[in-house]
Amino acid sequence: LSETESEPRIYAYSRAASAALCHVVCVGFTAFIAVQSRPGSSLFSWHPFLMTLSFSLFMSEAILFFSPYGSPIRRFPHKTKGRFHWVLQCLCGSCAVLGMAAIYYNKNLNGKPHFTSWHGVLGLLTVCATGVQSLAAVPLIHHSLAKGWSLSKLKRYHAATGLVTHLLGSTSLLLGLGTAWFTTSVGGYAWYLSALCPVFTALVMMNQVTTAQMAKKRLQS
Repeated sequence: LSETESEPRIYAYSRAASAALCHVVCVGFTAFIAVQSRPGSSLFSWHPFLMTLSFSLFMSEAILFFSPYGSPIRRFPHKTKGRFHWVLQCLCGSCAVLGMAAIYYNKNLNGKPHFTSWHGVLGLLTVCATGVQSLAAVPLIHHSLAKGWSLSKLKRYHAATGLVTHLLGSTSLLLGLGTAWFTTSVGGYAWYLSALCPVFTALVMMNQVTTAQMAKKRLQS
């Protein structure tokens, strides 16, 4: 095979490997944070656990459902994938709200000010963006609400804004790893390895969404 003929196969293998590794990273990172936070040991412990569960696991896996290389349900119809995506996004939003409520109430109990760090501000923005993104997706399920809009255009907007929301979530998680709660118990190579997890996941999501959008544009041109 020539180089140009082998490139698509090489790209397919690399994307399949990246998607498979992304599944492992999403589950592994969430499990690691669960061990570190020990959910239920305190009110605060629910915050890192629920936020990681929300954005590292549920939202990432919801996007990966549409991956042509790494979706665990890639042989299912697109409509079925959409339903699974919707379920995980509902779980994502629920965990995000509960995680935000936990830290808000915990700060109230301890008399601490709210949203005084970049992690706190970006976390609030991420939760709000998740709520808006979920509401904006309703016309994709109930098409009668999308009056005056083409579904293809709505899907493009949803994919783009969904990617932005995921990047916000990944950045918020990364900033959370720089807080005193995490750095007092995790340091050295373990910290850097932990920090790579949301970065790697975000890169995989970016590649998946941008590649899908470029492919659609080529088909339409």
